[in-house]
Amino acid sequence: MRREASAPRRDWRRTVESQGLVYPVTPTEDGCELPYWYEDAAYVLDEWEIDHLEDVTTRLHSMCVDAAHHLVTGSMGTLGLPERGLALARESLAGDPVSIYGRFDLRYDGLGPAQLYEYNADTPTGLIESSVAQWYWLQDLHPDRDQWNSLHERLVAAWRRNARRIGPVLHLAHSEAETSGEEWMTVAYLRDTADQAGLTTVGMTMEQIGFDHDLRRFVDHEGRVMATCFKLYPWEEMLTDEFGERVLADPDSTRWIEPAWKMVLSNKALLAALWHLYPGHENLIPAYLDKPWGMDSWILKPLHGREGDGVRYVLNGTEHRTPAQHYGQEGYCFQQWAPPPDLDGNHPVLGAWVVDGHPAGLGIRESDGPITDYYARFVPHYMDAPTPGKDQRAAWLREDGVKP
Repeated sequence: MRREASAPRRDWRRTVESQGLVYPVTPTEDGCELPYWYEDAAYVLDEWEIDHLEDVTTRLHSMCVDAAHHLVTGSMGTLGLPERGLALARESLAGDPVSIYGRFDLRYDGLGPAQLYEYNADTPTGLIESSVAQWYWLQDLHPDRDQWNSLHERLVAAWRRNARRIGPVLHLAHSEAETSGEEWMTVAYLRDTADQAGLTTVGMTMEQIGFDHDLRRFVDHEGRVMATCFKLYPWEEMLTDEFGERVLADPDSTRWIEPAWKMVLSNKALLAALWHLYPGHENLIPAYLDKPWGMDSWILKPLHGREGDGVRYVLNGTEHRTPAQHYGQEGYCFQQWAPPPDLDGNHPVLGAWVVDGHPAGLGIRESDGPITDYYARFVPHYMDAPTPGKDQRAAWLREDGVKP
């Protein structure tokens, strides 16, 4: 893997915005803007590296399902979840409900095996840039090269495969509290893939979801019963208010995607559970819940943390902190210090996507420092090998269970 300079396309911002990436820059506290979509550079990977990352993603997904069965028993504590949260996750896991997607964040430098930083299994974003924007970037700048990116095809296939279990109407909801447009466009894109799969869909916000006390069912903004709802809203937050009480009282009244058992995989306690179940595994970084056993340097991750908020790390006895918002009171996971590689001051983290249980694509974010935070940049990638012929690519997709 290498990072190389790349000439940005003329009018690149208008281009990616027209493709759905309506948040190509990140606002700063002083009123300036930093690039989020960043095409002054590109990451280049060999074909064997993509094969390795696909294998690791498949392996980690299976290991995480095992870890979920361990975590829902409560053997590693409540994970900072509300009362009855683990019971809901346990019942959900036993029912094997529909699950569409997730994203592993991996450490990888091209010199050793990829290792798991964490699993965004419940509400992962970064989908449009990984699936759509970087694919069109590839067609414009490197049409003779390939990219690990079957996200769109796999999402359509996943909705289609699960259509009967989803039912006649799929509701999709995001929170209006998120103002950048990222969550809105993520849900809009997922809705588009569901439409292409032949489902009937309804878009709305979480704040528009109501409850019919006579029917004892959740209803949408027009009073229609919601049989199945994709919600881009974290389970640990969803369960803390009256809304969550309704879910806990009758968990089968609405099918939620992602399902409740995914809350234990998005929890940083997953890292400790994996290390407990698979000690010394080459794709894992040592992690514990109680203390940093035998570590000289470590990072403390809030169990429910996001975007690097509230992270603390200790390097050879000196503690460093990132700005904290509302994470940390739920507890921490100690993970051995294993910073991303440093490529001329850029620190990439590889996001390996899983769709319907299968590896589906790659999105790379990089930061100026070792913590991937709110100001991270998304940098497109391509494979350092000619694209297979059209017939070959179609055959490969068919072999892998996805229609070209």
